Amino acid sequence: MPYVFLFLAIISEVMGTTALTASNQFTKLGPSIVTVVGYGLAFYFFSFSLKAIPVGVAYAIWGGVGIVLVTLIGFFYFKQRLDWPALAGIGLIVAGVLVMQLFSKTVSH
Repeated sequence: MPYVFLFLAIISEVMGTTALTASNQFTKLGPSIVTVVGYGLAFYFFSFSLKAIPVGVAYAIWGGVGIVLVTLIGFFYFKQRLDWPALAGIGLIVAGVLVMQLFSKTVSH
């Protein structure tokens, strides 16, 4: 169940971040509300995941998966392009999360 809460936290944070971009610096009410609610739910769900997942591991997964999802949304929805060094950096973040998940004895499977 902790990974379900972590997944919900990630999705909520990605929704909040996407809405933050669409809020135009909080000048649009709808996206601004989605931003605040999304981040609130993200921290709420994240707190439940921390009952069973070490905070460093949970935060690394949240950050890594969130970065990839926000990057994909930015690419397809906002037409934002990244150069090769940025993509390589994101790849290294994903690799780090995978190493933790696959090889660390700290991570509960």
